[in-house]
Amino acid sequence: MPPEAHARGMEHTAQRRPAISRWDPMLPVQLSEAPDLVTASTMLASRDIPVFPCVAGGKQPLTRHGFHDASADLATVHEWWSRWPDANIGMPTGIASGVDVVDIDVHAGGNGFDSFERARGEGLAEGWAWLVRTPSGGVHASYLRDTSADAAATSLTEQRSWQAPSRHIDFRGDGGYVVVPPSRTTAGADEAGRYRLLAVSQHPISPVDAAALRAFLEPPRADLPSPAAAQLLTRPDRLAAQVERLQQGERNRGLFWAACRMVEDGHAFDATADALGPAGRTIGLEDREILATIRSAYRSTSPRPTSATRTSRLSEVVAL
Repeated sequence: MPPEAHARGMEHTAQRRPAISRWDPMLPVQLSEAPDLVTASTMLASRDIPVFPCVAGGKQPLTRHGFHDASADLATVHEWWSRWPDANIGMPTGIASGVDVVDIDVHAGGNGFDSFERARGEGLAEGWAWLVRTPSGGVHASYLRDTSADAAATSLTEQRSWQAPSRHIDFRGDGGYVVVPPSRTTAGADEAGRYRLLAVSQHPISPVDAAALRAFLEPPRADLPSPAAAQLLTRPDRLAAQVERLQQGERNRGLFWAACRMVEDGHAFDATADALGPAGRTIGLEDREILATIRSAYRSTSPRPTSATRTSRLSEVVAL
């Protein structure tokens, strides 16, 4: 794609209408049932959802700049799939498409289903809009970045992609992409490598808080201060002062440690946030990071009951 076309595409991405108006509940079903990849790619582009071609049977982009070249321009999409009719469909995640994806991996060394279930039990991953079975036997849980007009401002907050390899879970948000149905890969035993729709949500959908999910999956270590220092830090003001002295690379761990001490002393969540929040902002943490870290401290230090109203285990849906 020429540089000027790439720039126009990026500008158009910033002006896209909210995800809820682009993704209706039937669109994932229609994609899964599309007769071919050409039809499916056009279906997405016509909804103002950018796509780009990937190699047939694989995930590698065919365009020069990869997912950065993704376009919802119908003429561009038609030209790509006229040139590569068997190309798989790549879709950028995050603000560009209005969809964040929690990628639950399955490897020889383990899978991410148990970790995902624990996150669901904490209310951190319950609001998925649809599920896609991947050729490896894993699942892409898709979340709409914005679910109402009132959430439009929040939905534009960047959520960068990240990986939690020890938990076999990846987050595909801004700066990432996924391959979507009806694409296929040459590897995988699931129906000859198909990406296929598993379920469309029958419960209320909501965005996923990527920072909170990551803090839960990989909580910061709570061993930063020495035992001697720990004995001194018993009051909220002293804990806050300790947080304000934290340096780059130890901020989240230190805030987590301080929040754990307040939990152990019986402070309510709001009191902990009021005491440590300003200190966290002083050292450059964003409010979302601060609250996610404090929530993680409460989950780690004081057990919470699992919700009895949530749906069945995802592994049961997938039928492992």
